[in-house]
Amino acid sequence: MHETDSLGDETLQESDMIGVISDTHGLVRPEVFDILKGVDLIIHAGDIGCAEVLNALETIAPVRAVRGNNDRDPWADLIPHDQVIEYGSHLFYVLHELDLLDLDPAAAEFSAVIYGHSHRPLVETKKGVLYLNPGSAGPRRFSLPISIARLHINESSFTPELIELSVL
Repeated sequence: MHETDSLGDETLQESDMIGVISDTHGLVRPEVFDILKGVDLIIHAGDIGCAEVLNALETIAPVRAVRGNNDRDPWADLIPHDQVIEYGSHLFYVLHELDLLDLDPAAAEFSAVIYGHSHRPLVETKKGVLYLNPGSAGPRRFSLPISIARLHINESSFTPELIELSVL
């Protein structure tokens, strides 16, 4: 059973923006606050690291999150492993590990699948469904970039934007 979080009662403005972040592993970089300032919602695709990450993000906008494979401590017990988020006319399926996807997003009429885990930012479309991995915003792993994403969204469409953070 997948948890559904409906934000559908809200009327989309001419252009809303959703922040997408993943794999923070307990770290909210200062750049995140500037980049996500003004977003209407933040989606965290797992490996949050600690409750303080969610609390910090909540100071920017409401947060919807899923649990990652490293979110095992008691603070994460109430965070779902996957979640359906309804935003206006769009349905987003959020999970941490894409390999655990147990449904056909196109058949389920999802607009996008949002996920993390690999730490590799990626935007691609399959069978009319956007697949978005914002990459990792937490501690650097190997030579992978530090990144987050934004979805520019209106009633009929949305456009993903990957943003690489300039960090050492």
